[in-house]
Amino acid sequence: MQSENRIFDDLAKLLNGAAGTLAGMGREAEASMRERAKEWVGGLDFVSRDEFEAVKAMAAAARDEADALKARLDKLEAAQGQG
Repeated sequence: MQSENRIFDDLAKLLNGAAGTLAGMGREAEASMRERAKEWVGGLDFVSRDEFEAVKAMAAAARDEADALKARLDKLEAAQGQG
């Protein structure tokens, strides 16, 4: 009777150890795949979100400045045409 309980205890310990090992292997595999994906994406010359937003803001500012300069030029041309 006592030996049966010991066998079950040992089996439970073995299964718990195996489950822990498998969980650790899963975490390690996930980290490895995540690192490989970062390397792959990094090799494709993608930009970060911050870089994209910075360039987007610069383009919007340049567009606004170009519109303002065009309006100013149109006004000067109209004034010169009247004179």
